[in-house]
Amino acid sequence: MTTADTGTHTMATQRAPQTDADRAAAANARRRTVALRQRLAAQLFFELALPLGSYYGLRAVGLDQWLAMAVGGVLLLPWIIYGIVRQRRVEAMAVFTLSLVVIGTVLTLITGSPRVLMIRDSWVTAAIGFWVLGTLLTRRPFIMTASRGIVIAKVGEVGLVEWEARWDTEPMFRHHLRLVTAVWGAVFLLDAVLRVVLAYTIPVDAFPLTSTVLWLVMLGGLLTWHNWYLTRHGMKL
Repeated sequence: MTTADTGTHTMATQRAPQTDADRAAAANARRRTVALRQRLAAQLFFELALPLGSYYGLRAVGLDQWLAMAVGGVLLLPWIIYGIVRQRRVEAMAVFTLSLVVIGTVLTLITGSPRVLMIRDSWVTAAIGFWVLGTLLTRRPFIMTASRGIVIAKVGEVGLVEWEARWDTEPMFRHHLRLVTAVWGAVFLLDAVLRVVLAYTIPVDAFPLTSTVLWLVMLGGLLTWHNWYLTRHGMKL
């Protein structure tokens, strides 16, 4: 074997462990991504799609409002119990979804002109906005609670403990989470106000499409800003 061959063999030997480490890191990242997608999918299904879908589906086939609401609440209970037993915590989003079902049922009792009925969604988005802003007065603002699933999927349970511990030790960490939470709450309130304005200023037939486009634009802008802000301030995992 020549000197050149020996050097090449030595370099290849030195690179091998690094390559193996890179492969392991890539595989671990893929597992975290899959786990994140699975957890988010489960949350969307059990905490949002299942209870709300069952409620409106049962209403569509003529079931009584209160019975449809009760069914939606019953479907949420196993997921809430799972969170208590497995995660040792209450799934805040599931409880919040249940509260929206209750609010929506109460609001369906409102009767009046078509424009009055059109602003029912404004009450819901306003309730969401006030709820999000209200979490600023608690130890765990909305964004911190809503991000738990993402944090667990990316860095695991141990990483979640370390991430949450930053709340007690890093003032800027608390500032950023509070600010992001405040922006989310403000956007929901703004959406509620704009829906009321639209309900009384545009033709009735144009309201459903216009209000839907409005919400998609505002949500898209909010998510874009959210991602940019967390990345800019080193908060994104």
